[in-house]
Amino acid sequence: MTTSDWITDIALILVVFRQLREGRLDLKSFLIPLGIVAFVAHTYLDSIPTAGNDLMLIGTLMGIGAALGVAGGVYTRIRSAGGHLLIKAGAVSAILWVVGMGARMGFQLWVEHGGGSDDVARFSVAHHITSDQAWVAAFVLMALTEVVTRLATIFVRSRMTPRAQPAPLTGREAPAVDTLV
Repeated sequence: MTTSDWITDIALILVVFRQLREGRLDLKSFLIPLGIVAFVAHTYLDSIPTAGNDLMLIGTLMGIGAALGVAGGVYTRIRSAGGHLLIKAGAVSAILWVVGMGARMGFQLWVEHGGGSDDVARFSVAHHITSDQAWVAAFVLMALTEVVTRLATIFVRSRMTPRAQPAPLTGREAPAVDTLV
């Protein structure tokens, strides 16, 4: 793995760890993870192989990514306070995210350091996976699917969350000062 691979993987993990602290659900909550996976897709996804069972491998890993993403979105707490939506990744959400990211990183390290290259080659031949690009596409699209389905789940849930309006001022208390930008 290159330095940029490590930085990208760690950045994706930190996205959810950042959400372990409750914070405001805003456009940034969606754009940062989407930007990271768009960068990864642009950097690593040269093509999507379609020969042999390449699409089956890609579809299977995308399905796993979708399941992890939806579950992660479901186990992310969304609540309304002061007219704003707040988001906090729960322990299950964080664990699912780390499992998905960790599995991809672990597989890549295992193959790159000789532990599994022969096993992957044998598996690929036996299951008609035509190239290493099929594996790259499958793992990149798995990550992209996990991020997009997690964010889509959070977005849908946020639209279903009733927004609590700030309490009206009675004239006796000072107005609250919103220091969040």
